[in-house]
Amino acid sequence: MKKFDFIIIGSGQAGVPLAFSLSKKGTVALIEKSFLGGTCVNNGCVPTKAYLASARRMWDSLHGEEMGIEIPAGAKANLEKIKARKDTLVKGSREGIEKSISSNDKITLFRGEAHFISNYEIAINDDKITAKQIFINVGARAIIPKEFSKVDYLTNVDILELTKLPEHLIIIGGSYIGLEFGQMFKRFGSKVTIIESGDRLISKEDENVSDAIAEILQEENIAIEFNAKEINVTQDGTEILVKINGADKEITGTHLLLAVGRAPNTDTLQLENTSIMYDEEGYITVDDYCKTNIAGIFAIGDCNGKGAFTHTSYNDFQIVEEYILGDKKRKISDRITTYGLFIDPPLGRVGMTKAEATEKGFSILIGQRPMDKVGRAKEKGETKGFMEAIIDAKTNQFLGACVLGVGGDEIISGITNLMYAKQPYTIFRDAIHIHPTVSELIPTMLEDLQPTTKE
Repeated sequence: MKKFDFIIIGSGQAGVPLAFSLSKKGTVALIEKSFLGGTCVNNGCVPTKAYLASARRMWDSLHGEEMGIEIPAGAKANLEKIKARKDTLVKGSREGIEKSISSNDKITLFRGEAHFISNYEIAINDDKITAKQIFINVGARAIIPKEFSKVDYLTNVDILELTKLPEHLIIIGGSYIGLEFGQMFKRFGSKVTIIESGDRLISKEDENVSDAIAEILQEENIAIEFNAKEINVTQDGTEILVKINGADKEITGTHLLLAVGRAPNTDTLQLENTSIMYDEEGYITVDDYCKTNIAGIFAIGDCNGKGAFTHTSYNDFQIVEEYILGDKKRKISDRITTYGLFIDPPLGRVGMTKAEATEKGFSILIGQRPMDKVGRAKEKGETKGFMEAIIDAKTNQFLGACVLGVGGDEIISGITNLMYAKQPYTIFRDAIHIHPTVSELIPTMLEDLQPTTKE
């Protein structure tokens, strides 16, 4: 049994920085069964945003006329080259991590799948190691419903390995992952159909956001099928047949992408050999400091169910680092929900939706401005979407906001910062902003707040 001061299972966006931080205080065992870097580097943020950039170039090549640019017809997406560019970016990130680990004599990298023997003992292949402090950072993966097990399907991992464009890509699931892949492959040249079980896309968003996103995608000739309560899929050779709600609708495609949700990668850890608590979905139970019920054992990143983003995983690292090495001031409950939907134009979201604020009993004021009333957006020729702010009528502070439109994923951070500072919306409203920009119209939006009644 090899002894370490710290053991980290998983090299994702919480595990790697934690390994380097803890290596300043003792010996660290870092375990990885697949590629270094976790989801973000290998099949999440890095590769998908590279694909989105290529998809945007394709869109630009087909929309020159409206901007007075005559672009000869014939632009074509070469998926082999798009993939090669993505692979180069991913490889560079992986190699950077590996080089840093190999040059740190306090970190020992174990390659293989880890499982617990007991609370503080872990096996990897033929090795057995132990430490008094263990950090579980195993991430999550795509959920595969059993009804799809007998047909060829793609996940967010597999689709990034294709070198030939799907003729017709059918996507099951109308949320963040499905929508991003749907738009990018449509722009590459595939026919795309998105099938959603609910009556609107990304149901956690407010209805006006869902409706606007659906309109954006449908304007690009992406077919969307709603209310698919019953989905039956069969395959004949390379042809995939999807029947929706019995015989109500039949769709034939060449490729099937499953994007119906994600599940934590805790099922291989053999947690039954420990006293670590976890819920029925496999998420490990943690407190405000990412601590499990067992002293010295933490769960960080997607597997604790407290966030499903790279930025929340990294914040878990910050919380744990400060708990162990600092003054224990950071905690999960202090962070404000913020994220993006990276279709084009993107959605930037922070804080509560209108529905959440109303449900929690807040008296709210709403400010909204459509992008076609924003000068810079019109000059760019990108007027889809809108910006919206949700204000607490009692405190004048932001409860939430969204920017669906050009630059929305970047613009939202200005409101995020104000929310962390717990300052009133009037600070933003009365400040002087650069002209001409999209964000300069947020103060204008905040000059005309309207009350909304509880539903």
